[in-house]
Parts: sequence; C-alpha cells; structure tokens
Amino acid sequence: MEIKEKLKQVLIEDLNLEDVTPDEIGNDEPLFGEGLGLDSLDAVELVVVVQKHFGVEIKDMDEGRPALQSINTLAAFIEEKSNG
Repeated sequence: MEIKEKLKQVLIEDLNLEDVTPDEIGNDEPLFGEGLGLDSLDAVELVVVVQKHFGVEIKDMDEGRPALQSINTLAAFIEEKSNG
C-alpha cells in the first residue's frame, strides 16, 4: 500500500474520523482548519500515529508544522526519514 493511502486509512481509524473515506481526503488538502478540520489535539495524536505505523518520530513543532500540512507533505516527511 502506498504511504499516502495508508496515511489516509490510519488517520480515519486512529483519529476516529466519521463520515470520511480515504477517497475524500485530498493529497494537497490542509489537514487542519478549513481542510480536514483537525485541531491541536489531533496534531498530538497524529504524531503518535506516525510513529506507531511508520516508525518515524516527529521531534518538535519546528519539524512537525511543515510535515503536518497535508497528506503529501506528511508522506514526503515519512519517506525522507525512513530512507535517511
């Protein structure tokens, strides 16, 4: 499974997003605010989800803020950290 597809799946399952399917989450759609509508508590959970499912640690918000913009930025971050 491609990283982006797995990300969408675990986002829905682990953050208990109701009435959302992976197909409805755009790769460039903002995860927070007007996009998917996640909030700061979801950000904390998302950091845990990324570490649990992908073995990649987001150490702080300087690193996390750009990574947590969208599915595309998060997938790129995971790929970079996994290969590095």
